[in-house]
Amino acid sequence: MTQHTLIKEDRLPGEIHRLSDLEAYLNAALRLEHATIPPYLTALYSLHPGSNSDAQHVIRVVAVEEMLHLTLVANVMNAIGLHVDLTADDFVPNYPAHLPSGEIDFLVDVQPFSQAAVTTFLNIERPAKAPTEESRLLPCPDASELGVGTVLAASPLDPSVRYYSIGEFYDEIERGLRYLDRTFREEGRELFVGNASWQITPEYFYSGGGEALAVVDLATALRALTVIAEQGEGMGGGIYDGEGELSHYYRFEQIQLARYYQKGDIPGRPSGPGLDVDFHAVYPVAINAELADYPPGSPVLEAAQRFNQTYADFLAYLTQAYNGAPSRLLDAVPWMFRLRDDINQLIRNPHPSVPGVNASPVFERIPIDRGARA
Repeated sequence: MTQHTLIKEDRLPGEIHRLSDLEAYLNAALRLEHATIPPYLTALYSLHPGSNSDAQHVIRVVAVEEMLHLTLVANVMNAIGLHVDLTADDFVPNYPAHLPSGEIDFLVDVQPFSQAAVTTFLNIERPAKAPTEESRLLPCPDASELGVGTVLAASPLDPSVRYYSIGEFYDEIERGLRYLDRTFREEGRELFVGNASWQITPEYFYSGGGEALAVVDLATALRALTVIAEQGEGMGGGIYDGEGELSHYYRFEQIQLARYYQKGDIPGRPSGPGLDVDFHAVYPVAINAELADYPPGSPVLEAAQRFNQTYADFLAYLTQAYNGAPSRLLDAVPWMFRLRDDINQLIRNPHPSVPGVNASPVFERIPIDRGARA
């Protein structure tokens, strides 16, 4: 695809007409990619050691690739000269939550591995294309109709409307990038003015599935968004992404159907080897736990507060890495092991207030001492 072809793309964005509009959408994309990580990590570490090796592998791969998606969105923002902030007070959602893409027919819980959790994961990653151009943006019910759960902005510019799917949400960002790049060029300006040395490249991030692409122009920005869309939903409604890897939706569907996909399969009909799933080999951790759920002075509360601080530190490291210090991403690796150890200390111990239930990690925003880590 040539630069001329990119500029001639004439599908107009629905909402993104200014740089500030694009910034709002990319910040919502950061929140969207991050909002999936706490549910995936909690389900992963709720599995008994030595059990469900296939499910553990699937969830771990998807969680790592969500980190890649977060990094790719940050690279797009850096390429345009926008600031990336994962430490904002409203960055971590309150669970249960509706996704910030605007999909509202299901809630996302932080819960142990279960059939319900797998169904939620499928809902998060499901491929969905609006049947018509007019149905890309739909009315968003008000909070009273949605019921419990954090209602995250459907459209970051107009909470009264939502997108048909995550795919349509990213399609709006793609259209906005094309539109603004063309408009800036017509005005004799450049959209991509960020410092190239701020880009996160494979030197700093390796996921094993997909590459941390450096974003320097419209073509590489669109390529980064394509990687995100294809890894999540599949390529053009297919099972695999552009690199021949199974998309997230179909990875999770293997768990639901207890069978692996193989080349030549059609969606919904995997024909590979069986996949062993034991929904009983799971710690019964609390769902959507909050710090207030644990008794004052209890060891479990101390463990939950310690995990919460470790998670806040992890987000602070990522924020520094995404804002001109890419090597800080390497410093964040030990924090990932601390997160695992802190989660295990909670998940493998009984909840002090709820018989038959184990403690669970808490994802609550706490103030960040930004100056101390500068």
